[in-house]
Amino acid sequence: MSVTHRYREAWEGFWNEATGEPGEVFWDAEPALTAGPHLAIYEPYVDAPALPLLDLGCGNGTQTRFLADRFPRVVGVDLSSAAIKLAERREKHESELRRTRAERREKASGGSGPTPGAHKAGGPVPSGEIRFRQLDAVDPEAVARLHGELGDCNVYMRGVLHQSDPKDRRPLAEAIAVLIGERGRAFVVELAEAAGPRLARLAQAEPGPPAKLLPVFRHGIVPGAVPDSEVADLVRAAGLSVLASGELPLTTTEYEENGSRIELPSIWLIVGRGA
Repeated sequence: MSVTHRYREAWEGFWNEATGEPGEVFWDAEPALTAGPHLAIYEPYVDAPALPLLDLGCGNGTQTRFLADRFPRVVGVDLSSAAIKLAERREKHESELRRTRAERREKASGGSGPTPGAHKAGGPVPSGEIRFRQLDAVDPEAVARLHGELGDCNVYMRGVLHQSDPKDRRPLAEAIAVLIGERGRAFVVELAEAAGPRLARLAQAEPGPPAKLLPVFRHGIVPGAVPDSEVADLVRAAGLSVLASGELPLTTTEYEENGSRIELPSIWLIVGRGA
């Protein structure tokens, strides 16, 4: 099984149109407002932090780069090859900037070696710490091959189920089960049911939808309505346990008329094997 041709082409068209500019994509808010709050919840449940971390549905890699500051090995995967190319291009640019900053710090220190903290956020990333690859996550053979290569993984997945066709949601949950194996933990965050009416109001607003939503609609990527209870049901049907759950606002890159960020309600789950 794999995703439909229509669905794949929709994402390829969307990411081919994107320029890679920060904040260009509706849901691509800066990590301090997205992956940052998620990690504060997720990390205490990660029993094996040395495992590779998969950013499942990484898009252009904005959150992946942030995750690489907290985990020793991060792999961003996405259905769209165009998204992966964009992520790789941005990572190459960011890596060059980090290298330049590190060289300047070393020069300023008199050539006495790397300055303290050079390998933290903003410093050079060790080779192999972050990489990207294309993956159809509802193709069980492709998922099994990735698990065979990496072993058990921790998984971060933000907003992928609700953007998937209904028939692909259970295979996607089953993919998470394969990827985390026996030792991994997954953080799954999805738009809540209550986000549906909010998005509908935005789409019907005068003088039209927010500009950053237009490419989403134009390419036929309309967020689906996934009942809140269905998310937990899907992961349990895949043989996983829900270890914790809750609600958080999902920050976007668009703004209300009063200048505040548009936020959408979301639910989050931490899932794994056993209690």
